Amino acid sequence: MPRPLFPLIALLALLGGCQSYHDYLLAQGYPLAYADGFQDGCGSGKQAVEGIGRFRKDVPRYLRDPLYAEGWGDAFRQCQTEAEAAERRTYLEQRSERDEAWEEHERNAFAHALTGRR
Repeated sequence: MPRPLFPLIALLALLGGCQSYHDYLLAQGYPLAYADGFQDGCGSGKQAVEGIGRFRKDVPRYLRDPLYAEGWGDAFRQCQTEAEAAERRTYLEQRSERDEAWEEHERNAFAHALTGRR
């Protein structure tokens, strides 16, 4: 059974592009099936958010190999969440004061329309 995932997540964040998830997991003693599933699941989790790339899941292996399935599921959720957070950060960074001022204007106009005040 794989070790707890929290330390793994922290260390993977530090690795950046130096070493693949797959290689790191193997170096840490995770079973090959878990590392394979993790690699496939992470790519699929990112793809689910970004819509770029290819969804990867070895379905026959997923159904017969619990370690592959666990690695795939762990990575899919983790990488999907990370991609969603990155997408949200990008969106929030791109919002300008002008956008916020326009939204405030719309809220005020709507409130005035409801109350009948000008």
